[in-house]
Amino acid sequence: MSDAVLDAARIFLNSFIEPRRLLVAVSGGSDSKGLLLALHHASQTEARKGFSLVACTIDHRLRPESASEAEAVGAFCTSLGVPHRIYRWEGDKPRTGLQAAARNKRYELLAEAAGALGAECIATGHTLDDQYETIAMRGARGAEGGQGQGGAGMAATVLYGRRIWVLRPFLGLRRTAIRAFLEAEGVGWSDDPSNVNPVFERARVRADLAASGDVPALRWSAAQRSASSVRAAALISGHVRVYGALVAEIAVPLAGKMDDPDWCRGMMSLAAVLGGRDHLPAGATVKRLSGFLKSDHPGRMTAARVVFDRRSSGLYLYREPRNLPVLDLRPGERGLWDGRFTIASLDSALTVSAGDGGVWQQRLIDAGLPKGVAMRASQVAPHIVPAEAGNTGGDTAKVECRIGLYDTFLPGFDRIMADAIAVLFGRDRYPAPPVHDVLTELEG
Repeated sequence: MSDAVLDAARIFLNSFIEPRRLLVAVSGGSDSKGLLLALHHASQTEARKGFSLVACTIDHRLRPESASEAEAVGAFCTSLGVPHRIYRWEGDKPRTGLQAAARNKRYELLAEAAGALGAECIATGHTLDDQYETIAMRGARGAEGGQGQGGAGMAATVLYGRRIWVLRPFLGLRRTAIRAFLEAEGVGWSDDPSNVNPVFERARVRADLAASGDVPALRWSAAQRSASSVRAAALISGHVRVYGALVAEIAVPLAGKMDDPDWCRGMMSLAAVLGGRDHLPAGATVKRLSGFLKSDHPGRMTAARVVFDRRSSGLYLYREPRNLPVLDLRPGERGLWDGRFTIASLDSALTVSAGDGGVWQQRLIDAGLPKGVAMRASQVAPHIVPAEAGNTGGDTAKVECRIGLYDTFLPGFDRIMADAIAVLFGRDRYPAPPVHDVLTELEG
């Protein structure tokens, strides 16, 4: 048992393109303590010289015991000679969606800790048990939207916030193996009561899986999902044009090919970006769209905040002109408008609303779009004006398209498709992971 854990740590370190400084997220539970200890042992060998470890514990401050548990982790790290910091989730906690909010805050604080400690990536202790739970939860929710979005489960590599890679070395190990390793090493751990609290979905799923003994099956392997990403990227790059991050033009031959799962996932991803969404359209929406798009007749259909405008010249996607917000920015402030654009005020207060008085319409017409499409798309373009009358000097804002699907969490097996989308929307490609992975092999 313990050999399997140490082998996983050694294989993980050998997967790096070059040695790195790693931040290990350690909660005090068996999975994360086992990860830190195994990586500590593995990094001591001459063959893996050059790696260094630091650790961080996130105290969510949801239980009275959490502070002392975090201090205990600090003492464990000190015994290993591993620098350790505690970051705390300050402020009020949401009454609903607590676990999702805690997850988001945890990664935000881990990224902050990595920067402070000079770490170049983050390692977490997710296990095969966590993978099974995730697959079961996504399947129960129907979260795949018909496009296999969750069918590969959790990725072994995930880019957080467009800047730091989160790596999961133990994703192929069962929790029992890790606990056997700790017991053999004489190391204990703490169990978070929320892991068995039926208020939370994951705890309920965990209990159900334990009672039934079922092992949920991956509908896609990581290699299959990566291959799908590569093919979807090729289709997107070869058959889609994007104008001003406002309109996607899809060539006629691909407009109705909704039976192709790779293309369908690629097009729904484009729709999510244009609609300012962080997730793909639901399965029922995709089914409804499929019926419309398979028809050769011109027409328009709105779904997931996006207009699908079918014409003889092609299929055009753009944001529907409803429920568009107004955003006020103070000088130097940065904000998100309509889920689609990140806007930073440079030196004056700004107001951002929809519509541009014809400026974008003419620009889109000049780019070759049909006049009707250009007119409708210009109605949903960001219109940025100084909040104070008479202030008209110089550039007022920096505007960047947001890709909600991937800008916070980008699964490594979707990176190639994400890159293709980023380039179409005028963005830089996402940084490559520091390890050799399935996509690296496919690219090679």
